[in-house]
Amino acid sequence: MNKRLPARRLTLLLFALAIILLVSFGSYSFITTTHKADAAGAFIPHPVVVSPNYFDAGQADTSGFFPCQSAASTVRCYAPEQFQTAYAIKPLLARGLQGQGRTIVIIDAYQSKTIREDLATFSHTFQLPDANLSVIAPDGVPAWNPKDTNMVAWGTEISLDVQWAHAVAPLAKIVLVEAKSNQDADLLSVTKYAVTHNLGDVISQSFGEAERCADPAIMRAEHEVFKEAARKQITLLASSGDDGSAQQTCDGNNYIFSASTPASDPLVTAVGGTQLIANLQTGAYMSESVWNETASGYGAGGGGFSTIYSRPDYQNKVSHMKGRGVPDISANAALNGGVLAAVSYLPEGKQGGPWHVFGGTSASSPEWAGLIALADQMAGHRLGQLNQALYKIGNSNTRNKAFHDIITGNNGFTGKNTNGQTITIDGYRAKTGWDAASGWGSPIAANLLPLLDDNDH
Repeated sequence: MNKRLPARRLTLLLFALAIILLVSFGSYSFITTTHKADAAGAFIPHPVVVSPNYFDAGQADTSGFFPCQSAASTVRCYAPEQFQTAYAIKPLLARGLQGQGRTIVIIDAYQSKTIREDLATFSHTFQLPDANLSVIAPDGVPAWNPKDTNMVAWGTEISLDVQWAHAVAPLAKIVLVEAKSNQDADLLSVTKYAVTHNLGDVISQSFGEAERCADPAIMRAEHEVFKEAARKQITLLASSGDDGSAQQTCDGNNYIFSASTPASDPLVTAVGGTQLIANLQTGAYMSESVWNETASGYGAGGGGFSTIYSRPDYQNKVSHMKGRGVPDISANAALNGGVLAAVSYLPEGKQGGPWHVFGGTSASSPEWAGLIALADQMAGHRLGQLNQALYKIGNSNTRNKAFHDIITGNNGFTGKNTNGQTITIDGYRAKTGWDAASGWGSPIAANLLPLLDDNDH
């Protein structure tokens, strides 16, 4: 027999529930905005395009170093060992924290034809354990077509994402979840599948688009999926973009001043880009600045303020802007100083083998996913939605122990549209503390990870 709660008890219960949700998710609201629509007012579907920057890395010498790891090289690169050293990940790995018992979910579109062979080559070359990789396509994927440049770009993205999540958390399980296309609805479908089926502890999304190009109905549905992820203590990460303060227009022909979605959702931890300067062979950290290689045509770390979401409460101490600011944190994303990955089907690698140097926040999101897998292992439980903890640390006297504070550079954009016109969009400058070019900065992992657990409440 059901009994109704007294009105006062029901009110107190609802109030307590609201407080729990506020503490867990933060306080924010939606800001009215305009979206791309046709003459009848219907939204025009827009594919999410990825275009990883890369170049042929050649082959390693007898000592195991690649030409781009030479002091004489004009374009630098890092292998996993140097990356692990620069960001103080190596001490954690040495302690046995390698992601055991934790699962990283990678969301991408289409497929990578040679994902398993290339991952095995990557692991063997850099003396990493064999990867524990599962690949699922809940809605199916089309057959591989090497002449489809869009599919090839996504396949390359997949290889980069999987290899560099593995480089940071070598013993974590990786579940690659493939969408049948790069349409928003299809990416949302597989993200919902991953969350509903609780496939992993942390989800990495190395893609994004201008907020105005995303269907408002899909964004609302996506936000509900993200709320379900937060309730399940699943950490959500997304790249903040590779065009600095700009994003491509919905037709891909031009650039506009915009933040990137899904990174701009307040339940997502947005990962920006830096240019790391470290010893090419030992990995010893030297310096870091905001990633901006737009003068060379290679992009810049995404950042800015949302026109969809209001400023969440966790940003009240660092921003006076109306909208949610991105990124929250960063990691190396420059092409000059990029990361090595094996992608054997790329034609540029035929003479030098499968090895390429990659740049972009496409790499920094899965790298951070690996870090969160280590953090979950250290804590003995999922850390879930990270932003409250990150901003507590950033606003405390432990900030400079936890992060490399990026105080030089900016993410202004200069590039050419499809008509050959030069487009310049002002960006945001790095400064002490949080900024919309690099967030709180890059990780000092050995110090940061214990603090994440301490501040996870």
